[in-house]
Amino acid sequence: MSDVAKNLQDIQDILDKTAAKWDRESTDIDLIAVSKKQPLDRVVAALEAGHRVFGENRVQEAQAKWPDLKSRFEGVELHLIGPLQTNKARDAVALFDVIQTVDRPKLAAILAREMKAAGKNIPVYVQVNIGEEEQKSGIAIDDADAFIRDCREGQGLDVVGLMCIPPAVQQVAPYFALLARIAERNGIKKLSMGMSGDYPTAIQFGATSVRVGTGIFGARSNL
Repeated sequence: MSDVAKNLQDIQDILDKTAAKWDRESTDIDLIAVSKKQPLDRVVAALEAGHRVFGENRVQEAQAKWPDLKSRFEGVELHLIGPLQTNKARDAVALFDVIQTVDRPKLAAILAREMKAAGKNIPVYVQVNIGEEEQKSGIAIDDADAFIRDCREGQGLDVVGLMCIPPAVQQVAPYFALLARIAERNGIKKLSMGMSGDYPTAIQFGATSVRVGTGIFGARSNL
């Protein structure tokens, strides 16, 4: 077994045990393997181990590897989990199966237009700036309800989930709990929250997908 395959199994074991601890079904929680800036051989190792749900941060990087990989491995589900520039919306609609970073009205409108032109209705998540940090993307907490409603009713987007990246602090639980409350009052079932360092806590607070990169692939390249 490759180290990537072993890491995947180890994380899945933790995911299973954590879900059971909080009376949840582990089958309701997707493990998104974050493959950004990872060597191709390590991504292939994950695919050969049977993993099929991946996350990429940049459209251009994903375009360089995933069309070929999708043709070689059936059943891949590719999530965009990084900020999306409006001029890359068409490319994102063409390549990704889920877009998790809808965070502003202009982007929502352009995505709706590009999906209509492509004859697609890709599920999207609204990204919430849950820690109200200036350097991070995401719709403001106070604007989230109105933005979700506009994405659905005004733009016709299929908003299935919320996504967040909490501040780099020890106590992330309050941020996950807040995202869960926003989701509940908007009738949203899916929550993308939790990364390599905090995904067990995210599972406790209702995450339906966790985004793990270094825990699976090791430290990524800075190139």
